[in-house]
Amino acid sequence: MDGKKLEYKGWAALKEIEKLTEKADEVQETILKAILMQNGETEYLSKHMKGSKDVDKFKFHVPVITYKDVCPYIQRIANGENSSLVTGHRVTEMLCSSGTSAGEPKLMPTIAEDLDRRTFVYNLIMPIMNQYIPGLDEGKAMFLYFIKAEMSTPCGLPARTVLTSYYKSKHFKCRTRDAFNDFTSPDQAILCKDSNQSMYCQLLSGLVQRHQVLRLGAVFASAFLRAISFLERNWGRLCNDIRSGELDPTITDPECRSCMSMVLTSPNPCLADEIEDICSNTSWKGILCHLWPRAKYIEAVVTGSMAQYIPALEYYSEGKLPLVCTMYASSECYFGVNLKPLCDPADVAFTLLPNMCYFEFIHLGDNGTWLVNVDEEGEVPNDKLVNLVNVRLGSYYELVVTTFAGLNRYRIGDVLRVTGFHNKAPQFQFICRINVVLSIDNDKTNEEDLQKSITTAKKLLEPYGALLVEYTSYADTSSVPGHYVLYWEILHDSSFLDSSAELDFKVLQECCISVEEELDYVYRRCRAHDKSVGPLEIRVVESGTFEAVMDFFIGQGASINQYKTPRCIKSNAALKLLNSHVKASAFSPRDPAWIP
Repeated sequence: MDGKKLEYKGWAALKEIEKLTEKADEVQETILKAILMQNGETEYLSKHMKGSKDVDKFKFHVPVITYKDVCPYIQRIANGENSSLVTGHRVTEMLCSSGTSAGEPKLMPTIAEDLDRRTFVYNLIMPIMNQYIPGLDEGKAMFLYFIKAEMSTPCGLPARTVLTSYYKSKHFKCRTRDAFNDFTSPDQAILCKDSNQSMYCQLLSGLVQRHQVLRLGAVFASAFLRAISFLERNWGRLCNDIRSGELDPTITDPECRSCMSMVLTSPNPCLADEIEDICSNTSWKGILCHLWPRAKYIEAVVTGSMAQYIPALEYYSEGKLPLVCTMYASSECYFGVNLKPLCDPADVAFTLLPNMCYFEFIHLGDNGTWLVNVDEEGEVPNDKLVNLVNVRLGSYYELVVTTFAGLNRYRIGDVLRVTGFHNKAPQFQFICRINVVLSIDNDKTNEEDLQKSITTAKKLLEPYGALLVEYTSYADTSSVPGHYVLYWEILHDSSFLDSSAELDFKVLQECCISVEEELDYVYRRCRAHDKSVGPLEIRVVESGTFEAVMDFFIGQGASINQYKTPRCIKSNAALKLLNSHVKASAFSPRDPAWIP
């Protein structure tokens, strides 16, 4: 595509954003009417609206729901019943959400047109970026993309993550090749099922083209840091490949070997020496700028639980590369874009695009406070919902969506704060997931699941006269991959006074793996297959440690009458206190069981 066509394409995309946001209220009403016209005769909506497609009746009669309410309909479609249970269009596949239900991944129905909506959002990103950083069409992007293991439903529908779905679609594989979307990674490497071989080939491609790279990134900050860790372990092999012009024989995937023959066209000892000189330095501070000297920014999700990786990214870039978070999306729906991509990560706000779905909001609070203990399963009266253009600046909300694929007034589980408006469309800062206490990568462990897993594991202590009296947790991302840390205070049954006796190390290891076996499907996949989460660790603390933790929080202003031990520690000072009282620790000795 020539320069003038690219320029017009970018101008048209920005114009479309203005058009949509200037009439956000009208667009939303049109979207809801279109959804009701398409899905009004489905079994689900007919149950509540008796065949009506009236917008007011929808708002009055259709309840706000969570996954457990719609799960029976989705499961029936997965088992082979007609898509008309929830949508007027054919369900083409099920998307596996990072959330879980009863320990298994939530399945979200999707229709063919959803891929058009996702592609629409992707096509907005570069026109937005080009406003702030010109010349991005003069080089390449080293974006590290990966597919994940997929399943089939009982009736044969594919069940996979939303990103795997997109990368395997014609929208990605047959995309228009232009200067703004020129990636260093061959598609065959991205689509390789073996994540290690995929990572190796993508990094090798990025190193070979290091002087052409203008953009670095991955979907999530955690994935990009895993790539740096992989590079740290394998740069010698990668240099050998560049020096010899031949791919390492351990890369056996036929598609990878074929596409990499087009990257390694001839030996390049000079390039190999350059990379070797950089990577052999004892300090890797600023390594990204040294390896890819023309890079202008790092693109990755750095909001929510991913914010914990910002210091590491800034270390490897020496703070010279802006961290850019471009869009807000989920398996259920793609929601919006960041119109100020070079803002500080702490100030990232997303403008919701009113043509993506029908948006509603549950009001949670105002003026810097919100209901922390939100009941994610509790009923929400219909008259308490707020529509897109009527949210208030500074207020906190939970997001509710109605989609073309058959989700009606579905609670996404995200807490958002309104930070401003672009025309009539609100801009939201992502605050957190409701009730998630631990997250390293795609895993999202809530307090209930953590309690359940620990309740099972602590039974292993009983034969040794030991009792778990208190616990808390922490997502440790100081190393890659990050891992869950549990702090346990254990009381011994010998008179309930002497807690100095040490448990056998193997008992603690068995407790670790017992906890992991009870955690949900997504966590176990991240551990056993993706290797994006490290082995769980239990740190046993001295008797009285949790009393000291309570004293600390009360000293910080907590009420002694209402104090409860936090099940996840965020305070660095509290972590330092806990770690100063650790007397034993153990890691899981193996991966938890996981079956695709």
